[in-house]
Amino acid sequence: MEQLTLTTPALLFSAISLIMLAYTNRFLAYATVVRNLHDKYLQKKDQVLIKQIENIKKRLYLTRSMQIFGISSLLLCVLTMFLIYIEQHVIAVWVFGIALVLLIMSLALLIMEIQISVKALEHHISDIEGQ
Repeated sequence: MEQLTLTTPALLFSAISLIMLAYTNRFLAYATVVRNLHDKYLQKKDQVLIKQIENIKKRLYLTRSMQIFGISSLLLCVLTMFLIYIEQHVIAVWVFGIALVLLIMSLALLIMEIQISVKALEHHISDIEGQ
């Protein structure tokens, strides 16, 4: 195996940063939807709105977990660089491996969240398709 260098974990910085930006944008969009649903529910207590609120709540929790795993991955990449700097290469390799696993988990949660989002949108437009 090739030795881990400072540039290897540094390569993930831009990728993780872009992923975190996308996650943050999703979170902000969900916050807007939650506020709108909340206002609609206060005006008209409808069961459809309750189901939409439950769905968006599940998606918010997934997004939070995606962000936590992504940030943890970035943090461990920084720690990996520090460990390489102080010449603790064996520990650095393990820490970097954990960082990669956390990034994989974050992306897997993104796939789950996208599937839930698509199902929610399909449900939302199903009444239009019946016409």
